[in-house]
Parts: sequence; C-alpha cells; structure tokens
Amino acid sequence: QLARIQTDSVVEMLQELYPDLCFEIAVAMSTTGDKILDTALSKIGEKSLFTKELENALERNEVDLVVHSLKDLPTSLPPGFTIGAVCKRENPLDAVVFHPKNCGKTLSLLPEKSVVGTSSLRRAAQLKKKFPQLEFRDIRGNLNTRIKKLDEKEDFSAIILAAAGLKRMGWESRIGQLLSPEDCLYAVGQGALAVEVRAKDQEILNMVSALHDADTVLCCIAERAFMKRLEGGCSVPVAVSTVLKDGQLYLTGAVYSLDGSDSLKETMQTSVQYPQQNEDGPNDDVQHVGITARNVPSQAQDAAESLGVELASLLLSKGAKHILSVARQLNDTR
Repeated sequence: QLARIQTDSVVEMLQELYPDLCFEIAVAMSTTGDKILDTALSKIGEKSLFTKELENALERNEVDLVVHSLKDLPTSLPPGFTIGAVCKRENPLDAVVFHPKNCGKTLSLLPEKSVVGTSSLRRAAQLKKKFPQLEFRDIRGNLNTRIKKLDEKEDFSAIILAAAGLKRMGWESRIGQLLSPEDCLYAVGQGALAVEVRAKDQEILNMVSALHDADTVLCCIAERAFMKRLEGGCSVPVAVSTVLKDGQLYLTGAVYSLDGSDSLKETMQTSVQYPQQNEDGPNDDVQHVGITARNVPSQAQDAAESLGVELASLLLSKGAKHILSVARQLNDTR
C-alpha cells in the first residue's frame, strides 16, 4: 500500500507538470524483500532486496520509471540505470508507535523489559544503548502488517518505524514519539523518494529531472557517499543526519556495534553554494552515487559527495572498519 501511495504521489506531480502526457501505473510487483518475511532484513544479504525485480522490468522496457524509497536503493546501481529524480524529503526521523495500552507514554516511560520491535540494526544499536532497560526484537512485514502485529497481539509494547511512511499512509496520529537525531540518527536517504530510470533514456531523464529537490539531492548525495565509502548496508549499523543551512551542508555520521556499546560519531561541513552553470554535452549526466541531477550545480554535488567520503574516511581512520566488521560477523552468526 505504501509503495502504491508513493508511486501515485510521483505520478501526480508529473501529471501536473506534463498535463498532456498519459501516465499508466502498469505493474504492482512483489520483490524478494517483500516475500521473505521470516528472516531479518540484515540476514538476507541481498543488496538489491527491494529493487531487482523492478529493475528487470525497466531493462525489458516494460516500464519507463520506477519509484523507490531512496533508502532501499544501493549506493551503486547496476550499469544502465540511474536515479533521475530525488523528490523533496519528507520528515527523515524515526518514530515510535505504541501498543494502544501504552498510549501517551514515551520509550523512557515503558516498564522494564518491555519489548520494542524493529527490523533495523541501526535503530536497535542506538536505542539499546540509550534504553538498556528495554528489549529489542525483530519485526518484519510491510507497514500494515507491522502495525497489525503490534495492535492485535501482546508481543510488542511499541515498534519503531520511519515517520515518513506513517505520514504518507495518513497514520500520523499513531506517532507517539519522534526520535530526534540525538536519540537516533536516521538511515541514509530516509524520507526521500527516488525515481529510477534507464540512464540512456534522455527523454525520460529530462522529464523526471523536474522533480529534483536541490536541497534533498545534496543531503542524500553526502549521505550515500558516506555509506558507500564505509561499504555499509543493511547488515551493519550505519546512521546519518544532515542539515543544509545558509549554503552550508552539515553531515553527522556514525557507526555502531550491534549492541550499541561501541560507536564512532563525527560531524563535518562544507559549502555547497555554487551557481548553476550551463553545461553542455555529456557532463550533464555525471552520476553522483547513482544520482543524475541535471538541475543542481555540479560543483555543489561534487562538494556534497566529497563531504560524505571525507567523513567516512575520518571514521575509518578512528577504527570504524573494526566496529563494522565485528558487527557483520556477529550478525552473520546470529
């Protein structure tokens, strides 16, 4: 349902921009990630968990564009594909949804040993450290399924979900607590929608590039570059927070051990204030961590990407590789 709502919202924006075009939502597909529901995401180990089937349809020209949650897209896309648009970001924070009996509470007010559900190693690692009195357990399924599991059973006192998804579903009233970046840094790309297209399809690329939100593009390029340099993914706890203010881009990035006891966190900034230049020729289609953004100054994109790489390199110089490889091994043996 959420995937459908997200796709509909992108089609609506395109329809407004191009009233003469006819957009057909041709395919609703299940992906590997949707089908394997009895295993933690971090254990499946498939990089393109929610994207592969959709990319196959793109490749076969069955569809011309695919709408994803940006956080589901790997930092390196298969050859021939690109992210042609990154739409304006919804609230990227994580949210706590409480069991009806805990309505009005916050995580710190839950009784000791209360069970909190999350399928994300990133969330669990940060919250275990902050709330050692709580237990964190895997919960899988789409948003509807997870909320149903919470409400209809007594297994969970609360679950953690992305605020953006709840808002898009019209379930904002279920958000009992928003977790600030101080409580829980969010996932790379969280809250942003991406439109994936064939990299060589100039017509479609031109069309969707009107949907780019420049600030979101720069924040997400920095985040994705950070993740890529760390070689992070679902199987390790990597988290970020970005702020773009007065032409300065601030990126906070962190890595965690699985139980959150060991962590490294740093913040760096860079200027992304560059004028848009009229660049002719193939330069337009330089990808930055899988994103082609023709209407965002390329120097600003370069600066954002460098910021992510530099921050990751700083963490690596302080021992991030060790924390992540231990996390990976422990996750594999769980």
